[in-house]
Amino acid sequence: MSKQSWVFLAAGLLLGAGLTSLHAADAPPPRVFEIRTYHTFPGRLDALNKRFREHTLRMFEKHGMTNVAYWTFEDSPAKDNTLIYVISHSSRAAAKASWAAFSADPEWQKIAADSQKDGKIVEKIESVFVDATDYSPLK
Repeated sequence: MSKQSWVFLAAGLLLGAGLTSLHAADAPPPRVFEIRTYHTFPGRLDALNKRFREHTLRMFEKHGMTNVAYWTFEDSPAKDNTLIYVISHSSRAAAKASWAAFSADPEWQKIAADSQKDGKIVEKIESVFVDATDYSPLK
């Protein structure tokens, strides 16, 4: 192999290594996902969706939570009273701190109180934390 070929080979390997390290640096930081299911009192799902649409997503972001996705069911009976969503946090400890700050926030307390003037909205909340697998497209 000529000297020029070695130079091109070395340059290619270095460039490739540099792109790989840049790609690794661009990878999203690890995070934990929280899947939450809200069951509303009868007739209150619209009020819950309104509160999320107009306030809650913004308040989550304010307190370091990342909104990922929100769903309602297509089929009854769950379609009448259930909201499922996923948010992410940098860690379980960060999640705990974010929820504490969110719950204590006077702005959120006012939003929650105002949205429940016609009655309580949420009957039951379920929450589970999950980690993305190594093959998951969403990490």
